[in-house]
Amino acid sequence: MRFSGTVVPLLGVAGLALGQTVALPAHPSTVILPRNLLATPNAGAVDRVDRGRYLAAAGDCLSCHLRQGGEPFAGGLAVNTPFGVIYSANITPDPTTGIGGWTGDQFYHAMHDGKGAHGENLYPAFPYTSFRHVSREDDDAIFEFLKSVPPVNYTPPKNDLHFPFNIRTFLGAWNLLYLDSHGFQADPNQSPQWNRGAYLVNGLGHCGSCHTPKNSMGADKSAQALHGSKVDDWATPDLTSNTRVGVGQWSADDIAEFLATGRNAHSAAGGPMADVITNSTSFMNDGDRQAIAVYLKSQPASPDSPPVAPDAGTMRRGAEIYSDACSSCHLSDGAGQSRIFPPLGKDAMLQQSDPSGVEHLILAGTQIGVSAARPSALTMPSFAWKLTDQEIADVSTYIRNSWGNQASAVPAADVGALRKKLGLQTVRLTENSGDQP
Repeated sequence: MRFSGTVVPLLGVAGLALGQTVALPAHPSTVILPRNLLATPNAGAVDRVDRGRYLAAAGDCLSCHLRQGGEPFAGGLAVNTPFGVIYSANITPDPTTGIGGWTGDQFYHAMHDGKGAHGENLYPAFPYTSFRHVSREDDDAIFEFLKSVPPVNYTPPKNDLHFPFNIRTFLGAWNLLYLDSHGFQADPNQSPQWNRGAYLVNGLGHCGSCHTPKNSMGADKSAQALHGSKVDDWATPDLTSNTRVGVGQWSADDIAEFLATGRNAHSAAGGPMADVITNSTSFMNDGDRQAIAVYLKSQPASPDSPPVAPDAGTMRRGAEIYSDACSSCHLSDGAGQSRIFPPLGKDAMLQQSDPSGVEHLILAGTQIGVSAARPSALTMPSFAWKLTDQEIADVSTYIRNSWGNQASAVPAADVGALRKKLGLQTVRLTENSGDQP
């Protein structure tokens, strides 16, 4: 949850060359969210604070409200949006810089209506459009838990938004246009498990905040719910039953395993999804993860049309680069090693129409999300220092069109633009190296 920021996806930036372990800073989430309390299977077995602790994990509050080097829930995480930079709020019980002076009603109105303590409009990057579907009972439990965490006196930086998005009164009109008029409504024609999954996916889990395309005003394109989108320079995959770019080839058990451990026989969770696994879904109980899986498997497939095949020269150059840089982990046939180095064949992430996820993985590398069941922080190294823009474009195109994959070719100019945006080094070509692999 994020009172002034944006959100991270619930399922799957996954699957390239996750091969090496590196020394990365330990995430402090387990200090606040101990697993023996988060694994509680039902609300009736615990008091409201512990129930709130579980729900805060299910809502992935920590990923959004923890900046690098900061204290849990103190906020200050900067996220780039199309409208400028937004910083997450301090939601510790500090009375001056956090929510220590808030009432339960004020917290409910923030979650339900996007209103701050003084009635000011919150930016919809805080996904109150999804949290609106959370019950008052669950909101109150989350609030009780947040009041129990250590208070931190910290004021996040001011948002740096472009005009006119820096004018909060503008959000009143936005809410009239895009905020649902009702909360969660169970479908009587579906099972309790399906309805629980719908409540988590569309409410507390706010999956659509990252996995549903947005219009020019930043609102969900509801007719394309869960068809995939883009968050902070990462492509977020399609979560429908589409067999090429969605989870159509995954079983419900595959999805539940992915949410529990950050990996399964098909893929592994990197990018922003790694934080979701580490701080959220790995803490959920098996029943809730299975409910999410059942709901996602019921979603109709998004429209699909095979892309134009890339030219033979690009595929040849890409194959040579893959053999040199990728095959040691993913093997020459792209089969990988199950639940360690993900297989690349028929990989939904690799086949997204937006190739920026693949480009980002190769340029910057990533780390798989960790869990109690899978604590090893396997990482894919960055290749920005080694491969040129053209080489990354070629190998990306090759991977996106091998072993049963079908996807559009990747332009070298797009790789260069993302490299510059991420602030990564450019490969310096020598006289003998040439500009092609």
